[in-house]
Amino acid sequence: MRNMYHSIQILLVEDNEGDIVLIKKAFSDARLANKINVCRDGQEGYEFLKKTGEYADAPTPDLILLDINMPRVTGLELLEMIKQDDALKIIPVIMLTTSTSEEDILKSYQLHVSSFVQKPVEFIEFLDAIQQIQDYWFSIVKFPPKLAYS
Repeated sequence: MRNMYHSIQILLVEDNEGDIVLIKKAFSDARLANKINVCRDGQEGYEFLKKTGEYADAPTPDLILLDINMPRVTGLELLEMIKQDDALKIIPVIMLTTSTSEEDILKSYQLHVSSFVQKPVEFIEFLDAIQQIQDYWFSIVKFPPKLAYS
């Protein structure tokens, strides 16, 4: 049973336009009550999360999908900033990346990432991976109440 107390707010921090399109399509195909906000690098993602500048009215995400290799602020740097911030660290973060580096995997878990998922290269496998993320995070997992981190 999916969390029904509110629609799920997702923050996607990804610089690859093709991956953004695929991820948004996979989520929309599932017809769940999800809202996906996109930031194209870690700096923009941090501004969104801290509600600064143009993001003053940004919603607090329930889940963050984060790429590692991005300009300005990398995914690992952003993950570290999130997990050091008392207001943000409760938000689950999924590292969704092409990286296969054992160092990236280890560092992500040392920084308390919720999951590390390698993006498949093949289109169908990519969509299947997103579907599996949806199935787990939106059917099984209970999110903390919004008031805990809004």
